[in-house]
Amino acid sequence: MNILVTGGAGYIGAHCCKELAARGFHPVVFDSLVKGHRENVRWGEFYQGSTGNGGELADCLARFRIDAVMHFAAFIEVGESMADPAAYYLNNVAGSLQLMQAMVQAGIRHLVFSSSAAVYGNPLRVPIDEEHPRAPLSPYGWSKQMVETMLADFGTAWGLRSMALRYFNAAGAAASGEIGEQHTPESHLIPRILDVALAGTHPVPVYGADYPTRDGTCIRDYIHVTDLARAHVLALEHLLNGGPGGAFNLGQGQGASVMEVIRKASEITGRPIAVETTARRPGDPPVLIASNEKARRELGWVPEHSSLDNIIATAWKWHCKMRGKE
Repeated sequence: MNILVTGGAGYIGAHCCKELAARGFHPVVFDSLVKGHRENVRWGEFYQGSTGNGGELADCLARFRIDAVMHFAAFIEVGESMADPAAYYLNNVAGSLQLMQAMVQAGIRHLVFSSSAAVYGNPLRVPIDEEHPRAPLSPYGWSKQMVETMLADFGTAWGLRSMALRYFNAAGAAASGEIGEQHTPESHLIPRILDVALAGTHPVPVYGADYPTRDGTCIRDYIHVTDLARAHVLALEHLLNGGPGGAFNLGQGQGASVMEVIRKASEITGRPIAVETTARRPGDPPVLIASNEKARRELGWVPEHSSLDNIIATAWKWHCKMRGKE
């Protein structure tokens, strides 16, 4: 089957293409390359286009006889979304609308959507299950929530069948070292730590050390990108086999604090990592941990690669390769 992967030249999309190919699907990458990287397209064909362009979407869907879609194309930076909400609503929401319209017109009825734990906002309880109230804190979070609402409406009106996968902190890299995390600028904790380990030119900023946690720093649920990729393929197979759609959390179900991640990275890299504690960032909850029971029960998904050791070790291998330090 031919599976369109929007944003397939990005971090998570590329890993999903790798997993799709391994499971016997034929991925087709649709990416504008505004954020993605052409060298990440290693499995299947490539079509350069924007989800904001209905003509390009229709042409791609027809040219490659697409059977189903995985949708990753989105801007992902919370801070950036606060500074420029229009860009996020235009790209993430309007682009998703164009995609869904093109799918309906082409008679394509199966979509796996890359959502986010950002739809929940400040947690009222942890671990967070899928029934937790949704109250996003940023335009990024709202953009994901709006698309989930649109998916439900398209399902009612036109029979679009969808899965929304709400993941927590994606991290790590392919064990082969072929692909990994590469954002510009980089805002995610683990790659920033590893950049400091490699270059040692500036300390890692720690935003707040006075939270009500075991060491005063925020606790997050880190999930390996390979486990995320497998969940997307399981979700696709579930839909194709007639299973019900819906929303699923993707996390390993336990958390690590910022300082625990830094200490583990220092242990694995064998390098000292300087730290600079600064003020809290607005909107950072003390603890975000997923309940993954629904995904385990209904999709048969079990995180197999998401120990903190493995996440950091695979990311370190990727970073060293990218910087020519193998």
